[in-house]
Amino acid sequence: MADPISCSAADLLPLLGGSAANATAAAAFLCTRFDEVSSRLDGAKFAIDNTYLLFSAYLVFAMQLGFAMLCAGSVRAKNTMNIMLTNVLDAAAGGLSYYLFGYAFAFGGPSNGFIGKHFFGLRDFPSPAGDYSFFLYQWAFAIAAAGITSGSIAERTQFVAYLIYSSFLTGFVYPVVSHWVWSGDGWAGAAKADGNFLFGSGAIDFAGSGVVHMVGGIAGLWGALIEGPRIGRFDHSGLSVALRGHSASLVVLGTFLLWFGWYGFNPGSFLAIAKSYDTRGAYYGQWSAVGRTAVTTTLAGSTAALTTLFGKRLLVGHWNVIDVCNGLLGGFAAITSGCSVVEPWAAIICGFVASWVLIGFNKLAEKVKYDDPLEAAQLHGGCGAWGLLFTGLFAKKAFVNEVYPGKPDRPYGLLMGGGGRLLGAQIIQILVIIGWVTVTMAPLFWVLHKLRLLRISSDDEMAGMDVTRHGGLAYIYHDQEDENTLPHFKMTRIEQGETPIGERRQQGA
Repeated sequence: MADPISCSAADLLPLLGGSAANATAAAAFLCTRFDEVSSRLDGAKFAIDNTYLLFSAYLVFAMQLGFAMLCAGSVRAKNTMNIMLTNVLDAAAGGLSYYLFGYAFAFGGPSNGFIGKHFFGLRDFPSPAGDYSFFLYQWAFAIAAAGITSGSIAERTQFVAYLIYSSFLTGFVYPVVSHWVWSGDGWAGAAKADGNFLFGSGAIDFAGSGVVHMVGGIAGLWGALIEGPRIGRFDHSGLSVALRGHSASLVVLGTFLLWFGWYGFNPGSFLAIAKSYDTRGAYYGQWSAVGRTAVTTTLAGSTAALTTLFGKRLLVGHWNVIDVCNGLLGGFAAITSGCSVVEPWAAIICGFVASWVLIGFNKLAEKVKYDDPLEAAQLHGGCGAWGLLFTGLFAKKAFVNEVYPGKPDRPYGLLMGGGGRLLGAQIIQILVIIGWVTVTMAPLFWVLHKLRLLRISSDDEMAGMDVTRHGGLAYIYHDQEDENTLPHFKMTRIEQGETPIGERRQQGA
């Protein structure tokens, strides 16, 4: 959108003939009309930008359905109702905690560099700093972080523990990190209002490889470490035993829903679309950067999926759709940091490396007997950290200046000729996120463990939480490793020429 139209009667007087009084009146009249047009254009711009942000918020919120389907398919059928309920509660409990405290801690400026201090319960809202659409968008991000954590501790965690950690994470832990990086008052951000940037650059985490994915992944890491692995995940000799999820179909469905929602997660993080950059002509503006961000997101995820497909084929000898889905999501988690400031070709590098980061961390997890049913800590924590490093290496100068204007000499990617200061800021962000989440979430999980509020009993875990904690099964099923007396359907193969069992029974009657 062009700069606001300005009008002065003094500018128009020389162009108007007639008496001075008539010319002055005509000039004032025309300026009044120009001011009205300018005001309406400004109103249209706000409406367009808020509509864009609301639509992006809806897309990000739809990712909760993707998380729910992914989690449900990745656990055994006897825990389906439990994991679905935790996903609902991530959104519900997170909604209240973010409304009461989280938004204020994240964006309650003016404040200090550590934490916000205004807008508790959305008091004095909306304001020039943000409207309700901005709150909704940020809430959707907050509950995404909580959803990541729930995957790491699935199938063995008490229901009350979910309520406690989810509220604490969305109401305090996550908002503080988002304040550091995304608020104009935060000490680490690249959009800091006072221009006093970390290493002259600030940490670029455009859509949250660190703020969202690392926070959720590291929190899940500590929860899973303190709880310990699921019963049967490692045998008596310490060898890994696969506890496969019960539905690859749900995993694939959840992955596609998350892919769809990521187009609100990354491109939506511009927060506005009707903005001209005035660098290449009227055809080029923030709408172009939004499209480029969607392209880099797509390429990173696609490359990671294909790399995982062939990489796992070489390592284990078969094509595994679950691994491909996780690789795809790992690529998305990695590109989220630099999606707006890198070239599309660089996104392919990001996805390729992210795939091997995930494969490597999964191998490490098996060696140290770490159990994460959804690979959430490895995927979101490990690939999120790689994404921050990737941005410090490949951020392009022109794109950095467009997305973060006002400082033409701002550092950019090391491999793009911009020096190492941006990479240094990215490393600092990785370290402080690990430290902050460790000193807040690890003690919380440890206290819950000591109070026996964290893990369910071994009997309940063996029977499944759907029966013991939630009143019944999600559906009638048969687990391959669970030979019990529960009713189940069993499919058998009919050879060519063989009469189906049902028809044989009818013939016998």
